[in-house]
Amino acid sequence: MDTAPYASIDHARYAKCIDVSKRIRWDIDRDVIRGRSFDFTKKFLPDGLSLVDRLDFLDPDERRFLGQIQGRTYANIFGLVERYISAKMLELSREHWLGDQTALEALVRFTDEELKHQELFRRVEQLIATGMPPGYTFMLQPNDVAAFVLGKSTWAVLALTSHIELFTQVHYHESIEPDRDLSDVYKDVFFFHWKEESQHAILDELEWKRENSKLTAAQRDRAVGELIELVAGVDGMLKAQAPADVDYFLATCPRTFTPAETERLRAGMLRAYRWQYIVSGVQNPRFNELLGTMITPEQAKRIGDALAPIMQ
Repeated sequence: MDTAPYASIDHARYAKCIDVSKRIRWDIDRDVIRGRSFDFTKKFLPDGLSLVDRLDFLDPDERRFLGQIQGRTYANIFGLVERYISAKMLELSREHWLGDQTALEALVRFTDEELKHQELFRRVEQLIATGMPPGYTFMLQPNDVAAFVLGKSTWAVLALTSHIELFTQVHYHESIEPDRDLSDVYKDVFFFHWKEESQHAILDELEWKRENSKLTAAQRDRAVGELIELVAGVDGMLKAQAPADVDYFLATCPRTFTPAETERLRAGMLRAYRWQYIVSGVQNPRFNELLGTMITPEQAKRIGDALAPIMQ
């Protein structure tokens, strides 16, 4: 008996994700790290993500170091969001326990891979910490963030997750993969991460559509409000981490900066983080297409109005 009667299961797409998952399966030590360490003479994040090239008062070494700080936070934030994603996918798998076993296997594999990604990013933090000065602080607690996100409706959580999975693809394809000046290890981390996340984006879409088919108009309207709350929560996280990262840069940089330069650093860091974690996803055509099929013009305006200060 199928326990998900609200939408037919796209068996073939779930099966395809399983097939790809089996073929691309990788191991952290054997395939990604391979006994290597990070090359701190090279960038971690490309300029298209870090936006450090806009800070023209910094010299090349300072821009590289500021980008490496961002790269450290970038890895830590991915490790953080995968805490809630793995929990949510495990929860959603329950709806397939006595239904389509292919969908169940796909979500179990998804959960297993997200747990592996959490371990990968813990390893990245340990490796980066050995090559950077002490004093860096990651301000966000994964369990607290997960509890906040998971307190919202499934529709809102899946919307946020789809947004994240899709911008992950764009970041790798458009910025990380083409940049030949990145640390080889850092680049490999996000290459292998991308390989599995490309399937996760498909599963997010399938589950989001399935969840959307269950809702009444009133329930969906409330869920839109919760999505807005989640985006505001993400922005609050960035407003906490960005100044901490600037303070770390200022404390470890061998020269001092003028008040005007310091203000540009703070504004530039927040701008870069908003670009990485919110704006680049909101502007993704596939995300907009998916969201647009589920919401009314009035709801789209509510979302747009909420995003306007961030998009600026």
